[in-house]
Amino acid sequence: MMAGKPYLLRVIGFGFRRPKNRVPGLDVAGTVVAVGSAVTRFSAGDEVYGMSRGAFAEFAALREDKLARKPANLTFAQAAVVPISGGTALQALTDAGGLEHGQKVLITGASGGVGSYAVQLAKAFGAEVTAVSSTSKVDLVRSLGADHVIDYTREDFADGAHHYDLIIDIAGNPTLSRLRRALTPTGSAVIVGGEEGGNITGGFGRSLRAPFVSLFMGQRLAMLASKERATDLERLTPLIESGKVTPSVDRTYPLAQVPDAMRHLVAGEVRGKVAITI
Repeated sequence: MMAGKPYLLRVIGFGFRRPKNRVPGLDVAGTVVAVGSAVTRFSAGDEVYGMSRGAFAEFAALREDKLARKPANLTFAQAAVVPISGGTALQALTDAGGLEHGQKVLITGASGGVGSYAVQLAKAFGAEVTAVSSTSKVDLVRSLGADHVIDYTREDFADGAHHYDLIIDIAGNPTLSRLRRALTPTGSAVIVGGEEGGNITGGFGRSLRAPFVSLFMGQRLAMLASKERATDLERLTPLIESGKVTPSVDRTYPLAQVPDAMRHLVAGEVRGKVAITI
């Protein structure tokens, strides 16, 4: 996405020739300095976290329905890596996935931003969690609470040996047929993101096909169109304050080093999230 690919993103509103939003960043955490006359939920001095376009800046202006009070046990850097990824993971498991206590859940891309939250949330909701990651990140994923870890360089989660009630696919590359092989006959798979698939549609082509494939079988394949909602943050806050969910911060960078942070992110070696401090 940072490189403007797949090109489909440009067409649907991210900017055709150049990024629509000149200042990058989506997550914020900080102290309220001023509020509008119609704002009722917050006052100057409140510590908050939420979603805002152009977040990589000293100040951000956003609607109150994009904010929640910051978890008391988090630093601002920790809180800043929660909103988008934590909210996406929550929506994938509950809204799109319909997760129920005791179900067997498989999470691909488990060491990334969304994946690290998905593992912890699934455990907090009483699931038996199998996480998929690379060799170098197996220990991290296990520390997040996964019951079982699959190193994708050595094992194939779709080899037919195990079947899952719910798959949260964040890695963006398994084919729909492989996802189906790993599901129970009435299981569900939720596709989050789409990293592979070429310059035109990327992995979104697979995501768009998934609901139509579901029409002809007992399994359910769905794509997640995540929303930015303060209500998700309000659901996450008690889980964070109780210690059931902990943000995984790989590195922090000062605002002046945002380009370095981007390069580290694109390199694909991030374990959890990267935070920008001001």
